[in-house]
Amino acid sequence: MRVPVALPGAGKWLRPLRGWPDTVKRALQREGAVVRVVLAAARGSVPRESGVCMLVGSDGFEGSIGGGKLEWQAQVAARQMLVDTGAAPACLRRLVLGADLGQCCGGVVELWMERYTCLDLGVLQSMSAVARRGAAVLVSTITSAGVERRMVCHRGESAEIDNLLHTPCGRAIPCLAHGANDSATLLERLDDDLPEVWLFGAGHVGQALVRVCADLPLRLTWIDSRAESFPAEPPVAVSILRTLSPVQSVATAPAGVSFLVLTHSHDLDYALCRTILERDNFAWLGLIGSKSKAARFRSRLARDGLGRGSIARLVCPIGIGGIRSKWPAAIAVGVAAQLLREASADLEDFAESAESNAHHGARPEAECAAGGCSGCRQPGMGPAAPTRS
Repeated sequence: MRVPVALPGAGKWLRPLRGWPDTVKRALQREGAVVRVVLAAARGSVPRESGVCMLVGSDGFEGSIGGGKLEWQAQVAARQMLVDTGAAPACLRRLVLGADLGQCCGGVVELWMERYTCLDLGVLQSMSAVARRGAAVLVSTITSAGVERRMVCHRGESAEIDNLLHTPCGRAIPCLAHGANDSATLLERLDDDLPEVWLFGAGHVGQALVRVCADLPLRLTWIDSRAESFPAEPPVAVSILRTLSPVQSVATAPAGVSFLVLTHSHDLDYALCRTILERDNFAWLGLIGSKSKAARFRSRLARDGLGRGSIARLVCPIGIGGIRSKWPAAIAVGVAAQLLREASADLEDFAESAESNAHHGARPEAECAAGGCSGCRQPGMGPAAPTRS
């Protein structure tokens, strides 16, 4: 996956901030210092959810905390932190959107603002390494001496950390605790465990769908045998897999992935669908086509020995109802909405299961995702400060 090497400036598309430790590292190679702004707490009506963040440099930014005057004020304050290098490297700002900013939302937010410099590159590298291994919580504490950071990837330290580790990223709300003498601790999920989508096909609809999905909270892999069909500059958030054997690549997809089949060949479509249904451990399978194509495929799958339960998992046609246009971009919008709906349903199912487990006293077994770590403390991390609920 490619990552932008610099913060976008004037004339650039505004993109979501993905994999922020890696993005900060690359920004520091050019900027020297940047400020990460996190919407650490939100109450009432606010533009965005807790946990979103943006990265602010001297003349550009990446990501969003909701736009409007809130975002503008955050950028001004962040750039002041870049200019005043003698100021504290981190602070909290509490804003009442109505009274302080004149926004109609009327809610209250607390912004965690933290300056990173080239001296933090080792810490950022450790964050990236731990996040790639699985669920991890970053514990950051503002003290009179600066910022103390550590990472936790095992359960059993506190109820707040246990909850963050056990909850899917889409529901992992940061935990902000205020301490004495203006100290504060922020707990946030460090890994970026987004729903995985594998899209087969780089034709008109495939390209339109990739353009839409590149800015959605999804992890997208794009597969086709025709190298010339991919754009010269694909979206930075998309992994490209050029292979002469798309069907064989199905076996390399992780468990729980959602598949979309939109190739140039009906025979290839069928081979992909059959292979995916036979492996079974996937979240969702969508096939582009009409109701008659779906009927032919299901009849053929039955003749080839697949059971009714497996065949029933094939979704065709794809896309939400009510969209009549057959423009590739219109189809892409309908399919993207369907993907988001499926991902949201998975999160709702998890929430109901977690509530049931809590009611019956079930508790996940403690384990360390990093494997054999010593308190999951990484080089360059300061001592842990106690977290407060």
